[in-house]
Amino acid sequence: MSLLETLTEKISGRGLTVVLPEGEESRVVEAAERLVEEHGVDVVLLGSGEAPAGCQMENPAKSHLLEEFSSIYADIRSTKPGMASRAVRKPLYFGAMLVRTGRADLMVAGATHPTRRVIEAAHLCIGLQAGTSVPSSFFLMEFDDRSPLIFADCAVNIEPTVEELADIAVTTSANAAVLLGASPRVALLSLSTKGSASHERVTRVQQALEVVRRKAPDMLVDGELQVDSALVPDIAATKGLHGSHVAGQANVLIFPDLDAGNIGYKLVQQLARASATGPILQGFARPVADLSRGASVDDIVATSIVSLAMGASEVSGRR
Repeated sequence: MSLLETLTEKISGRGLTVVLPEGEESRVVEAAERLVEEHGVDVVLLGSGEAPAGCQMENPAKSHLLEEFSSIYADIRSTKPGMASRAVRKPLYFGAMLVRTGRADLMVAGATHPTRRVIEAAHLCIGLQAGTSVPSSFFLMEFDDRSPLIFADCAVNIEPTVEELADIAVTTSANAAVLLGASPRVALLSLSTKGSASHERVTRVQQALEVVRRKAPDMLVDGELQVDSALVPDIAATKGLHGSHVAGQANVLIFPDLDAGNIGYKLVQQLARASATGPILQGFARPVADLSRGASVDDIVATSIVSLAMGASEVSGRR
């Protein structure tokens, strides 16, 4: 059984609801139908078209929830009622407000909107989870010949600070614990392994490790590690990393910047033919998922399942 199939079983029968703000896009509509028919998920599409069988269609501009959402938004953003009303009429904002108020368990968007707009709406309407300084993302990488890996951050933060890199590691580890069915072993990747090179970029990763260990003392984490030292037991052993609980057996890879993360996941996807689900957004107070604008129907369905599974332990079904 694949990990995606396992996660599908985890959300089955939970009465979970996903809101898809791009409800008039054909790929999104087809994905909505599959989520309902194949996975038992309740779906709210935003738009003015006709709802497909089993789905609910909501027009933000005419919704009975508009006044409530405008009032909440005006309060949390300290803005005027008219500006608040204009904001929550936008599908991304309305969808995020459905999640904020518990009417949906997840928002999935990005098929027709850039990532920055999805993050903007989530940030303004939902906010970050306590103790997290920055939203980030990860990809779930599945292979034919090895256990899954999680790669972060591959889509959001171009050059994270020490504190941000540490927060990305802690947040990713928590989500990996839910998704992988195994203890997360988190490697902070670098061009260096334990001081084999000297550079300010290496120092940043070393400092991030110190922050992680202060914030999450029970977390299995090590760094700085080159990627082969993180993944290959024999190489970790030749570099004297016998005492590490992570080196040679990492299942969560934290990349030092967006160049490395984005290039890394695409190389593995293309050359190792790995299945890459994501980017899955993380760090928000409630679940939000981003899509590539080239996302297929399969991608939308898979991203929805993974994101719902992440939050399934925190919800008790549709409210």
